[in-house]
Amino acid sequence: MAGHEYKGLESRFLKFLYDKLMVSRGVEDQMHEDLLQNYLAARDQVITDEITTLSQDDFIAGLRSAPDWAIGPFQRDQSLTFTKSEQLADPTGIGWTSSSIFNPSIIEEDGFLHLFYRASVKKESLGSRIGHAIYVAGSGWRKVNDSPILYPTRANELLSVEDPKVYRIAPGNFVLFYNSAWRATPAQVEEYKKPFGDLACDINFAFSSDLITWEKAGLVVPYEVSRLWAKGAVIPRDEYGNAVRINNEYWMFLSEGCGGQQFIGKSRDMRGWHFEPITYLELPSAMGTHIYEVATAIVSGENLILDFMYADHEGRHSGAQARYELSNPTVAREIAFGATLAWGGLIKYRGDWMFAQGWDAPNGKEEIYFYRRSQSELVE
Repeated sequence: MAGHEYKGLESRFLKFLYDKLMVSRGVEDQMHEDLLQNYLAARDQVITDEITTLSQDDFIAGLRSAPDWAIGPFQRDQSLTFTKSEQLADPTGIGWTSSSIFNPSIIEEDGFLHLFYRASVKKESLGSRIGHAIYVAGSGWRKVNDSPILYPTRANELLSVEDPKVYRIAPGNFVLFYNSAWRATPAQVEEYKKPFGDLACDINFAFSSDLITWEKAGLVVPYEVSRLWAKGAVIPRDEYGNAVRINNEYWMFLSEGCGGQQFIGKSRDMRGWHFEPITYLELPSAMGTHIYEVATAIVSGENLILDFMYADHEGRHSGAQARYELSNPTVAREIAFGATLAWGGLIKYRGDWMFAQGWDAPNGKEEIYFYRRSQSELVE
């Protein structure tokens, strides 16, 4: 009898494994179909001229007359232009391709300049992935991976993985924050009182010891805070790309989403975060109507500088920088016109502040341009 019971248990266990395998295959098949349909929708997505005509030159122009504390002015350094000459592989197997690269993040490590960029189906569309390239002095740019380093593998990434921000936590310890897009259910929209439809955006993060291989760590901002929309994990970063602690904690400035409320996140280890509603940046009434998004936080001496985009009184996208004292990083002391809008941050490279952006690449070209503060040996 015991043998028959054993065979019965074995049979039920095998059936359990089989059912689990079928469920897993069903989930994978559904995810593949969702990714395909989302890619086709991104390919057909209508992008407004208001977004596609943004030019880096319009924002950095204001920095030519900026005060001494501001980071600027900048000119394009043609020698560092990155051109993506071939398509990244598609690990999802849906036929994904990109036609525009932009919103990059840069960091230097062991003499190599690492570039992480958003590769988009078309300019500012959904369906994005994150690519990686390395600049080697004397030999130029080289591809690191055939495939994107980050692409949709989770439920809250099915629409897009985009806009990397990389920080060094310690030697051999890096974190990369990125935005991920997905569709919220009607129940979620109701539960979190999400405005403006069901398109949701999260901040996710991943960790690496070598900037090459990344391990995803999941969601950063809880939905009770984001209300299903949070963008831009802006953490103070020094000239070397190191995340800077304030009062022994890492700070994260959230400005877009969260139901219209600014939040500051704090963490001791860059993994566990808690968030407080704090209005840390108010737009003077003479400048415009509202802040779109803080792009980056720069530590320069005893100053913390927030570089941000806002709407002027005519409704145009404009940029500015706000100066804080590191000892009091929630009260802006001065605000100056002009900005980099370097969503991925600035670093000092060969002695000069530098950032990258791909907005001005011609249609059909996947290029990222580099802007340096030095006035010597640069091309207009």
